[in-house]
Amino acid sequence: MTRKKVKLAYITNDSTRKATYKKRIKGLKNKIRELSTLCGIDTCAIMYNPYKSQPEVWPSPVVVQQILSKLKTIPEMEKSKNMMNQKTFLSQKITKVAEQLKKHCKENWENEIT
Repeated sequence: MTRKKVKLAYITNDSTRKATYKKRIKGLKNKIRELSTLCGIDTCAIMYNPYKSQPEVWPSPVVVQQILSKLKTIPEMEKSKNMMNQKTFLSQKITKVAEQLKKHCKENWENEIT
């Protein structure tokens, strides 16, 4: 049996919203744990709960502190090496697609000649 597509909109009913929040947080934690296990990477999550004053951290506050301190020790050049803004991302994507178009045009031209 397939699931129906969920309409993404603010849930006005308070008890339904809390129940949905709990289910989604549980699913998110599960995905983060799977990502950590499958890829062998350090993962953590900091979630601000609208129903509590303190943020919820996963897996534990100690582990989150360790991961954040690791992140802080990475040099700024290393951090920014793989980061890009939307403009550079789109320009790289356009360049890549243009190269693919050239390649396909050349292949089509060669096929027409033969």
